Amino acid sequence: MPTSAELDQIINRTGTASSKWDYEFTPEGVAQPRISGDDILAPDNQLQLWVADMDFRSPQAVIDALVARAQHGIFGYTMPPQSYYDAIMGWMQKRHNWTIKQEWILSSPGVKPSLSAILQAFTQPGDGVLIQTPIYHPFYDLIERNGRVIVHNPLIENADRYEIDWADFEQKVANPKTTMVMLCHPHNPVGRVWTHDELKRMGQLCAEHNAYFASDEIHADLTFPWSNLATIGVACEDTMHNNFVCTSPTKTFNLPGLKASNVIVSNPDLRAKVQNQFLKNNIRGVNLMGAVALEAAYAHGEAWLNDVMAYVEANYWFAKEYISEHLPQLNLYKPEASYLLWVDCRALGLEADDLHNVLCKKANVKLNNGAIFGSAGAGFMRINIGCPRPILVEALERMSRTLKEV
Repeated sequence: MPTSAELDQIINRTGTASSKWDYEFTPEGVAQPRISGDDILAPDNQLQLWVADMDFRSPQAVIDALVARAQHGIFGYTMPPQSYYDAIMGWMQKRHNWTIKQEWILSSPGVKPSLSAILQAFTQPGDGVLIQTPIYHPFYDLIERNGRVIVHNPLIENADRYEIDWADFEQKVANPKTTMVMLCHPHNPVGRVWTHDELKRMGQLCAEHNAYFASDEIHADLTFPWSNLATIGVACEDTMHNNFVCTSPTKTFNLPGLKASNVIVSNPDLRAKVQNQFLKNNIRGVNLMGAVALEAAYAHGEAWLNDVMAYVEANYWFAKEYISEHLPQLNLYKPEASYLLWVDCRALGLEADDLHNVLCKKANVKLNNGAIFGSAGAGFMRINIGCPRPILVEALERMSRTLKEV
């Protein structure tokens, strides 16, 4: 398993067609190549602490399984073997105390294609889809590109924690035009792990008002010791006839390029409709290497995950102490899951785009502009701390020097 010293080592990802390190993206989402030197920490190299993948090698068991499969040399059409399903069921039971059946599992290339198919199958153009803002920005795109209407349920800032506005949630989910709630659990970017009671209440309200409940749980394995995550499969057991759980090992084990995910649907009628929509969208089968990686990760990767999350936790405590001492005007929200920090920079008095430009161009640190997660995110930044400590240290020092000048 990786030691702290090993995780401290910087692996140069430039020249690997990495979305994070090798490309810039225009506001329209067009990728343009960027040039970096060999020395990642060189002052003229922009540090990449934005897109949600980690800068750590995946578990050795995954690497070994991929190498062994590659050596076979034939990469034909593939169906998930029994061991694939066994690995998923075993992981859900062990990690989340959720007993699922094999027939509940539908495979797809990603959570976003799954959510899009669910929207298409169970809502109509013009229907309202409730989301809790600020939220992972592709949610907006999924809803609007499918001709549905975004129903905002703004989260309430309460000290250093976000809470659900229950009165607003109940009012909006009771509207017959709101036919689905799309949940981000754990929540990206604010870092909340919704409690068992919160999930149960949302599930009951959705069932009461005939709204479907779809949960994106791609970050669900990445929890900290001070949080206690329950999948909606457990918390909403009484209303699972109405629900969809989207899962993936890709964030957990740093595998996003391998495109492997699953939708877990216990209701056979709903499951048949999802499967039919998958076929309409030509989503069929699994990525061969994604399936190999999923199986190896779920079967043999838990110790790696525990070590990596301990390292990420130490990165959080370092960042918290550094910001408190050197950037006291910033407020760092305590994350309950994932390797993404949500930082309130509003006390600097800079407009969202100005803040982003100062950090990206002057400090030479690429972060996510909080405004992309919705208007409530303006003045915030999202920082990816799933990286070797030397990169995080250099990034914070650049930010400190630059913001003091500003």
